[in-house]
Amino acid sequence: MNYLSDIEIAQQCKMKKITEIAKVAGVDEQYLEQYGNYKAKIDYRMLKDLADKPDGKLILVTAITPTPAGEGKTTTSVGLTDGLRKIGKNAVVALREPSLGPVFGVKGGAAGGGHAQVVPMEDINLHFTGDFHAIGAANNLLAAMLDNHIQQGNALGIDVKQITWKRCVDMNDRQLRNIVDGLGGKMQGVPREDGFDITVASEIMAVLCLASDILDLKARLGRIIVGYTYDGKPVTAHDLKAEGAMAALLKDALKPNLVQTLEGTPAFIHGGPFANIAHGCNSVTATRVALKMGDYVVTEAGFAADLGAEKFLDIKCRLADLHPAAVVMVATVRALKYHGGVQKADLNNENLEALEKGMPNLLQHVDNIMNVYGLPCVVAINAFPTDTKAELDLVEKMCNEKGVNVRLSEVWAKGGEGGMALAEEVVRLCEQPNDFRQSYELDCSIEEKLSAICRRIYHADGVVLTPAAKKQAAKLTELGFAGLPICCAKTQYSFSDDPKLLGAPKGFTVTVRNLKVSAGAGFIVALTGDIMTMPGLPKVPAAEKIDVDENGVISGLF
Repeated sequence: MNYLSDIEIAQQCKMKKITEIAKVAGVDEQYLEQYGNYKAKIDYRMLKDLADKPDGKLILVTAITPTPAGEGKTTTSVGLTDGLRKIGKNAVVALREPSLGPVFGVKGGAAGGGHAQVVPMEDINLHFTGDFHAIGAANNLLAAMLDNHIQQGNALGIDVKQITWKRCVDMNDRQLRNIVDGLGGKMQGVPREDGFDITVASEIMAVLCLASDILDLKARLGRIIVGYTYDGKPVTAHDLKAEGAMAALLKDALKPNLVQTLEGTPAFIHGGPFANIAHGCNSVTATRVALKMGDYVVTEAGFAADLGAEKFLDIKCRLADLHPAAVVMVATVRALKYHGGVQKADLNNENLEALEKGMPNLLQHVDNIMNVYGLPCVVAINAFPTDTKAELDLVEKMCNEKGVNVRLSEVWAKGGEGGMALAEEVVRLCEQPNDFRQSYELDCSIEEKLSAICRRIYHADGVVLTPAAKKQAAKLTELGFAGLPICCAKTQYSFSDDPKLLGAPKGFTVTVRNLKVSAGAGFIVALTGDIMTMPGLPKVPAAEKIDVDENGVISGLF
């Protein structure tokens, strides 16, 4: 059977004008700033006018540890929201914006798939409303002002060997990970080692996603630490008088974006930090706007539940005082067989033994959600035509034994209609009281918080800090940052810090090699294993297949 590609399905959609979608969402026109016919920004000041309106129920969509077989978290999020509307519920979805890095790298587009997508798909994947460009510009303005301050006499006494602020670009470009700049003579700058992060790993991205309004944004920007003086004192963006200009660049980027699903459901898409190297959630402002507009709000967190969901629950929910009502755990039979040792080429074949062997990965993620965080959970099996009844029955049986229900999600093929069964179960879970809590307390030491995440969420035997990380932990404690939450940068391919350890590994420790405070965002970043904050392109980049014709129609984008 020949299936249409995601982009072909999206291009066949007859989109509604964004003014119609705003009416469906309940957004008054006075708060709507149109970007053409099918995109708009929402003035976040609407939240002040709706302060007395009760919030809807917040539903988190997360997933098992990712594999080359794919899981379909965004697809499930979109299809579930459409499914909720099909069963008569006022539902909206709040998602992250795609980064150009994966779009042109391995993954391709990130706007859902099949008949569960957000549109205009090409715009969302390529530039959208310019938010990421604004974030990159603000990041690099700060870098330019920092180096200019040093060039112009260095009144603050900044030690060029202790500069922590990097430049950024929203592209996978390994060549820029480590560079030397300022070459060419006295008037060309001060020579020093430097480097680039991908924009989605920039602290500016995290700041934008956690700020509540323009004043909070400016205060957070001012707190960003860019380096240290010769006597070890932190230097901030405020010390460089940079936060006002940075906030001016981000003024419009702070406003959430409104688009639609293929079925005309309102979708708030805003911010896009990666979950393996950053905190992995869409913006607080978009989530709060969505909670005022919908009785049910579906949101997702990046990569697997040990990364995106952990950061959503331990960082975003804590800092924004959010209380989720239910969690959806996305899995595929194919991915579970991969965790059970089956090679990608053989995943279409029924293999109950491998499926059973791979199930502990799913069950460990579910156990974390239910027993560490105290939240009700449903497993959504993202259906593939090759799934057999025996395989689906085995997944359901093993999940039922853990006290969690399983629902087949057929949203890729059927859109909202294929998500109705999942929607019914989600509504049932949302009506249950829950005992939501975080995995650690903020008054613990940095080491204790790291240990809690590694032991309780990753199921490691413990955490090992390198000598450099131990010194950094002591320094951050001395500077008064020990009370911040932790944002772990870790491989997405394993519960451990070793991407080759599939399933639910035991008997390992996690090594933290670097600790860095993101004082503006309000968390400490812990780099584990070989994780990089600037990805590289694969041997065959997705960019090689992307094209545009004489009519401006894009092809090959997922």
